[in-house]
Amino acid sequence: MSKVLIIGAGGVGNVVVKKCATRPEIFSEIVLASRTLSKCEAIKNSVKSTLNKNIEIAKVDADNTSEVVALIKKHKPKLLINVALPYQDLTLMDACLETGIDYLDTANYEPPNEAKFSYSWQWAYQDRFKEKGLMALLGSGFDPGVTNVFTAYAAKNYFDEIHTLDILDCNGGDHGKAFATNFNPEINIREIMQRGRFYKDGDWCETDPLSIHQTFDFAEVGKKEMYLLFHEELESLVKNFPTLKKARFWMTFGQEYLTHLRVMKNIGMTRIDEVEYKGQKIIPLQFLKAVLPDPGSLAENYTGKTNIGTIIEGVKSGKKKKVYIYNICDHAKCYKEVQSQAISYTTGVPAMIGAAMVLTKKWQGAGVYNMEQLNPEPFMAELNQYGLPWKVIDNYNGVSLDT
Repeated sequence: MSKVLIIGAGGVGNVVVKKCATRPEIFSEIVLASRTLSKCEAIKNSVKSTLNKNIEIAKVDADNTSEVVALIKKHKPKLLINVALPYQDLTLMDACLETGIDYLDTANYEPPNEAKFSYSWQWAYQDRFKEKGLMALLGSGFDPGVTNVFTAYAAKNYFDEIHTLDILDCNGGDHGKAFATNFNPEINIREIMQRGRFYKDGDWCETDPLSIHQTFDFAEVGKKEMYLLFHEELESLVKNFPTLKKARFWMTFGQEYLTHLRVMKNIGMTRIDEVEYKGQKIIPLQFLKAVLPDPGSLAENYTGKTNIGTIIEGVKSGKKKKVYIYNICDHAKCYKEVQSQAISYTTGVPAMIGAAMVLTKKWQGAGVYNMEQLNPEPFMAELNQYGLPWKVIDNYNGVSLDT
């Protein structure tokens, strides 16, 4: 039985708290902290009314390591679950090192002034965590996270070598808004607007944003147009599976969404540099975030499903084969269970499971770890048990994706 500190009270934080609260044999005490205490209070009240569980809450500035250190020393948790902003990963890792507790997050660090995916900043903490006998588990969401575990599971159980990897992220849901993002608008838009990258034959190839796309028929969702992006899990998967010859990430977008995004870019609203407005410095994208719908507000009326998975090709006993592993998640069912939409749910559930793996020592080790470096079996089993059942198609014969 362990106390955990969860930092971040957005849509994902709501899911993590509620899923942890259903497992008191592991998560004996829960402390939820955020810069905005009212968000913590709302989640606390919801947990009490829906699950009849009590949690503690606190106010903290996750950009301030000394504040986080003081909070950890006060509550003495065994693990910090970071579902705040990616900008805050390093300050929270520093706080864990100073106080001697394990660390977990769902997304890699990004510098605020540059939209860039890279694990380099967090991998640089390897020696410090190892020397202190602490574990840092990176990217315990869905993508990254579950997709990494899917890849490790397939590599272990279906292949002698894996050669190609395609990660497919489809949201076939409808929230009824003209334009809204399914998670933090600032992070979401920064991710989509950067140049695409994919791995091929030992090199990283760059593409213009959203310039490569194709149609795919997703089970229980239907045909959707998906676009090639760069996503952080590609970096770690290529490193940890050196037999890979090609690795790509795809995400679906509707034309109305892309039209809105293109207009906002053309008028400068997606800029991340400062501009002066009435004597004050503002960042246009942060202002845009303030006027867009809160992703948490989309949950109640969200319909449809997500389909996220991996298509992996390689060889087994000298013969070529292809395997497809995926999960389907229903927005309406997520709302009924934890008052969330599926995007938050598919990130929050794996964060809870990853935390359970660390606290029960099914996953253990000193240093900084990506999900695919650890035994996939117990994590895969808990996905089925706690709300994200997966399907595997061995010898998948679906149409090959375009080069």
